Amino acid sequence: MRNIARTIAGAFTPSPLGRWPVVALSLLVALGAVFSPQPGLAVDLEPWKTPEPALVIDAYELNIVDWQEMLKDKRIAGFVSKASDGLPESFSCTGDHEGDTFAHCKTMWRKYAVSRELYQTRRMVARASGLLWGAYHLARPGNPIEQANHFLDYAEPAADELMVLDIEGIDPDNFMSLEDGEIFAQHIKTRTGRYPMLYTNHSTARHIADNRALYPILSRLPLWYARYKPGIRNVFPMGNWDSYALWQFSSGANCNKRRCPYRVSGTLPDIDVNVAPMDAARLKVEWAKGELLPEKPLPPEPAPTLGPPVIMLVSANGTRPACIGTQATGVDAMTTSSIGGRGARIALR
Repeated sequence: MRNIARTIAGAFTPSPLGRWPVVALSLLVALGAVFSPQPGLAVDLEPWKTPEPALVIDAYELNIVDWQEMLKDKRIAGFVSKASDGLPESFSCTGDHEGDTFAHCKTMWRKYAVSRELYQTRRMVARASGLLWGAYHLARPGNPIEQANHFLDYAEPAADELMVLDIEGIDPDNFMSLEDGEIFAQHIKTRTGRYPMLYTNHSTARHIADNRALYPILSRLPLWYARYKPGIRNVFPMGNWDSYALWQFSSGANCNKRRCPYRVSGTLPDIDVNVAPMDAARLKVEWAKGELLPEKPLPPEPAPTLGPPVIMLVSANGTRPACIGTQATGVDAMTTSSIGGRGARIALR
């Protein structure tokens, strides 16, 4: 998520928290309304400026968080932390380390150990404070099965915790390929019984939506949508996505000391802030379902369009063309005189 923040520069009736009838929530669950927008909420134009939509913070190991200050903001309903990053680290530091020196290998090992301890500490504080908890895997090139196992070993997700696959772009030299993303998501489902959410930017989401026949799993994962603009009208529906599950609207890309879409107490401007298309009570119900979205029918294949028939004007003895054109353009006066002078015939093919 750091990469997207650095490279993208910018931009029922609603009810008070906790007052959704239990019957209504149960009906939504029964209908399989996975992360569908809550009726009555405006979700595509600065929804963070209204009090109902829940907010979610996500952070990686270098984000500074003063938990006492952050928790004063009662709109914050969840916290998602970076967990694993690519393939698992090497703990042996012997043999071939793909060019790593022994000293660098040991440094990465220590960094891994410290980051995981920070992850576990944040998780304990967040859950003890009543926040929803989630973890994301930063997807890199490399074996997707090993990366999925690495994520599960690192995050140890409980049944009520969100799992996220973070694909930063469609360049397979720098990020996990979309084909490998399919394998990753299916392996998470095999091991946990739940699918992860997909975090990505607009261009990658559009590519997946436009090619959803090639990506039948990724295109149906609930979408965590990264776009730093005040509004996203006319973006959805997009493929199988009728809306976002979370919208990352603020980060270091569009937040600074002078101007910021939403400031979170106890954090610096580089913190990522996300909005849900629902209130906190509904978000708690949807949070860790891990279900695929309904699959929409693919648009029909366009009928082939045939151009106008080609007309080739050849000389009477058939040696070489005098003029090549189409029936639509007709035969002009100069062409007509050429035909008369050469005794040409028109071959229609």
